[in-house]
Amino acid sequence: MNTPPTDRAPHSGWYLIRIKGRLPSRWATHFEPMTLTAGEDGTTLIQGPIVDQAALHGLLQQVRDTGLPLISVTRAAPDEATSSAAPANHPS
Repeated sequence: MNTPPTDRAPHSGWYLIRIKGRLPSRWATHFEPMTLTAGEDGTTLIQGPIVDQAALHGLLQQVRDTGLPLISVTRAAPDEATSSAAPANHPS
């Protein structure tokens, strides 16, 4: 059975990763091509494309290296990312 070629890996996706705390701007280069957005609630949202599970695990290791707590990892469609960027109410 032939499957049509795609321009994305089968496990690629758009991810929203929320961490507690603010990342200094110097960390932006560590997370390229992801974008970092500081939330009004004191969190940082890291979002963008991840090509496969190995890349996701590598990114999560970089999050660990920041020393800031991981709040959530969510896979979303790129068009959902903007609407999902607003943080949900999380109890502290």
